[in-house]
Amino acid sequence: MEINIDETTSKVMGMLVEYGPKLLLAILLLAIGLRVVKLLVKVTMKGIAKTSTDETLRRFLGNLLSWVLKVMLFISVASMVGIETTSFVAVLGAAGLAVGLALQGTLANFSGGVLCLLFKPYKVGDLISAQGELGVVKEIQIFTTILTSPQNKTIIIPNGAMMNGNITNLSAEGKTRIDLTIGISYDGDIRKAKQVLMDIMEADGRVLKDPAPFVGVSELGDNAVNLAVRPWAAPADYWGVYFDTLEKGKLALDEAKIGIPFPQMDVYVKQVAH
Repeated sequence: MEINIDETTSKVMGMLVEYGPKLLLAILLLAIGLRVVKLLVKVTMKGIAKTSTDETLRRFLGNLLSWVLKVMLFISVASMVGIETTSFVAVLGAAGLAVGLALQGTLANFSGGVLCLLFKPYKVGDLISAQGELGVVKEIQIFTTILTSPQNKTIIIPNGAMMNGNITNLSAEGKTRIDLTIGISYDGDIRKAKQVLMDIMEADGRVLKDPAPFVGVSELGDNAVNLAVRPWAAPADYWGVYFDTLEKGKLALDEAKIGIPFPQMDVYVKQVAH
């Protein structure tokens, strides 16, 4: 096949003359547009930074605004060059719908993360109970919330599940009650046992004075008189007060000669006649 160089050169020159200026203009507009987008995002982020908006939410809004403006810029530049954008937008919408259907769970987690950042049912550092897990909030991401358990385990919970379930925030009020039950034997002195346990809590600097700690009979069990022990503490001191009150309570009751009964089990033996 013989190529006509003159004809090919003529066509190329014609295309350069026709599309060259548009292409250069598009490149120029794209460069200027990207700078304008960067400036707009920067100004917007400065405005948001002056508010009390959470740092994670600020970063998310900045990234979202940047991508939306860039997509609008590319579509506008393509339209200026002469590219038909109607079909492009339709294809983009169809692709977005297909991706949305395929990623329903991910989108639910995304929307849950947005709701979490907007309504703030908890924040980093809070002690919360959610989805059957208890831990301190380490990080709030767009798709997941990361907790650190009392056993120092990392717990990752999808935000969709977080926002669709019950959340107990033990840090929201700045103080939390620690619920303990300590049983004493029926022949033990209840008044003395209550005083011993009160002395332990009052001597602990982590236990709050207001609300005051409380000890009372909660149940007359099968083998023990169960005492409800209720110290109040800051959320950060929850586990320290929990474990120390149990241990010191046992030791103090032993010193006071107040017995803590062992769990008992009645065993019945049925004799079978041969």
